[in-house]
Amino acid sequence: MSGQSLETMLAGAGDLVELLRNQQVGPNVYPGVPSEYSNWRSEQWAWQHTAVLYNQSYHMVDLEVRGPDAFAMLEYLAVNSFKGFVPDKAKQFVPCTPYGHVIGDVILFYLEEQRFNLVGRAPAIEWVEFHAASGKWNVTVERDERWAMRTDGKRKSYRFQVQGPNAMKIIEQACGVTPPDLKFFNITHLTIAGKTVHALRHGMAGQPGWELYGPWEDYGAVHAALVEAGKDHGMALVGGRAYSSNTLESGWITSPLPAIYTGEEQRPFREWLSANSYAGKCSVGGSWVPDSIEGYYLTPWDLGYGPFVKFDHDFIGRAALEELAKGPHRRKVTLALDNEDVMRVQSSALAKGERAKFMEYPSAVYAMHPFDEVRAADGSLAGLSTWIGYTANEGKFLTLAMLDEAHAAPGTQVSLVWGEPNGGTRKPTVEPHVQTTIKATVAPVPYSEVARDAYADSWRTRQA
Repeated sequence: MSGQSLETMLAGAGDLVELLRNQQVGPNVYPGVPSEYSNWRSEQWAWQHTAVLYNQSYHMVDLEVRGPDAFAMLEYLAVNSFKGFVPDKAKQFVPCTPYGHVIGDVILFYLEEQRFNLVGRAPAIEWVEFHAASGKWNVTVERDERWAMRTDGKRKSYRFQVQGPNAMKIIEQACGVTPPDLKFFNITHLTIAGKTVHALRHGMAGQPGWELYGPWEDYGAVHAALVEAGKDHGMALVGGRAYSSNTLESGWITSPLPAIYTGEEQRPFREWLSANSYAGKCSVGGSWVPDSIEGYYLTPWDLGYGPFVKFDHDFIGRAALEELAKGPHRRKVTLALDNEDVMRVQSSALAKGERAKFMEYPSAVYAMHPFDEVRAADGSLAGLSTWIGYTANEGKFLTLAMLDEAHAAPGTQVSLVWGEPNGGTRKPTVEPHVQTTIKATVAPVPYSEVARDAYADSWRTRQA
């Protein structure tokens, strides 16, 4: 990467907590698709009751990794076990720092011998790119940048997901044959509209479905065939507003801050990274203001990835994670916010004078990385809340949180501290407001009973 490095930029930035809290970037956007195709309430309803088509062709980064050392390098960078990992399978890829904190997570596709593809947010992708550029591994990488960062109007691949109770009926109709019965994170190949399509058994909203991908030039034909097949089964196209809220029901915390801003062992990575990289531009929001940037760093257990950590191979962060594995750990939970308290917060927008932070629908997130305090009944810090928003399927505002074990049992009463201290930060998504508290009840994750059943033996809960 050229230009000023992240390390140089951080050296002159002063307090890193204040830097990230006042970055001029709001929440992630989802380009390439309308904000709504119909309305976000109906789009949410469809993923639980009929089916939806998510268009993921635009907002994620792809990185193809090839070469004799590709398997060994990726195994060295992941906390996951690679035993039994063979072509036509995929897994959640979770890299950590030498200190045991999560850099990010993406989906790793094993395409064929010596050829892989990683799909997701940039931090984990850049960690892989850095190690590929180190000269220690006989690999080559090719980055396919997300839509917002390019001007050529095309990508290497399209990526769609058909999800919901009617998903397999739609896929069968589009294919013209009964699709095979795939296990989670297995890949098959089929034909739609005369085009060869790769299909991954996946699930985002707790319902069955497949992720379909192939060459960009086949985008139009495959998309049109799926839309046509979906007409008989109530399929809805999902826009950018509803898309970001599906995680409230599925329970995936999408926003771990990359834990790379400190630590001498990571200095070479920061020197390699550009100041214009994800880490150099991303924002933090919310009521949680730690004494140092390390207060935002998360472990695999915070994110529910504890079962992924396997000490059957050598990997970066292993020694630190062996110590962290001894516990204690925070537990990932859902918080169901009290309806009356939510209405109190929202009604303040209809009065002059002091107002609470506005709660947007369906996602109330106003920075790339939300962190809000969760307080126990005695006022002590019980943990942190991350993603927050509304689901029409449950008729509730929910948050995904990580709580100390003493407060993590379903039914426990806690309070969410909503809004930033001292009237808010300088982010353009933050208006002057006053902090308040919202009562909440600890609930399982995923919140939806259907999702919990569907994920009982899936990548979100268990990996080899």
